[in-house]
Amino acid sequence: MYFGTVIFVAIVASASALLEVTPSRGYHEEVGIPLAASIRKAEDEALAKASEADNNIHRIVGGVLAPANEHPYLAGLLIDLVNTAGQSVCGSSLLSTNRLVTAAHCWYDGVGQAWRFTVILGTQFLFWGGRRISTSEVFMHPQWNPSNLSNDVAMIYLPVDITFSNNIQPIPLPDATQLRNTYTGQWAVAAGFGRTSDSQVGASSVISHVSLQVISETQCRVVFGEGFVFPSTLCTSGIGGVGLCGGDSGGPLVVTQDGQKHLIGISSFVAANNCQGGHPSAFARVTSFMNFIQQNLW
Repeated sequence: MYFGTVIFVAIVASASALLEVTPSRGYHEEVGIPLAASIRKAEDEALAKASEADNNIHRIVGGVLAPANEHPYLAGLLIDLVNTAGQSVCGSSLLSTNRLVTAAHCWYDGVGQAWRFTVILGTQFLFWGGRRISTSEVFMHPQWNPSNLSNDVAMIYLPVDITFSNNIQPIPLPDATQLRNTYTGQWAVAAGFGRTSDSQVGASSVISHVSLQVISETQCRVVFGEGFVFPSTLCTSGIGGVGLCGGDSGGPLVVTQDGQKHLIGISSFVAANNCQGGHPSAFARVTSFMNFIQQNLW
């Protein structure tokens, strides 16, 4: 996945000095549906010959295979779309016994409209094992704009309460003392189910993760332009060929401070077809959306 993930979308094109994010056919058709089919094939093959499992499987660009239970808050999403065959895929983060947060474009990408999420918790796989719960109660940020990818946040309501365990745990939100923290210069960890390189044809079968350094809003604007980077956008450096890639959308970016993890970003977009180009990865900044998230927690 990542290092590339969340490419909402692989819909970015080069232009003069900037990498422009220009929506085309949408995330689901462009990235999510092909990736879901590829992941299912990879999981089937891995389970069929478990004794020969590849210990070097990874997805995030520049990342590595995540140990079991390393990200118990990460939930996979299998997505059923209106009038569309096949399923798409995204990530999300568990916040409480019955609420998760993801990217708005996982529900509506400007073209494709989802009608159901299947939330997968407590497993490294998307199509096998774990706790699997279907829901159609998804609430996008009211100002979500697919044209410039602003306010790319949505809340997921589960119809039942989850019982926490070693492999299913919520991720805390930033506390009040962190609301003005830009996190610039800090290291954070992203995790997801997406591709691990631009050239990857198939998919691996489990979660990957990568450490990323947060950069300033100004540094990110130099790459993507002010039309797509806002104060509510949090970006990480791509130096060294690390970051999000196709399929990481909606997944978490997490920092650890004083021994406590908390969620600071929701995977949103990267440069299209250029996960490994050293460009930033962009996330919805959680501290900018605390009111929306907290209003939908109860």
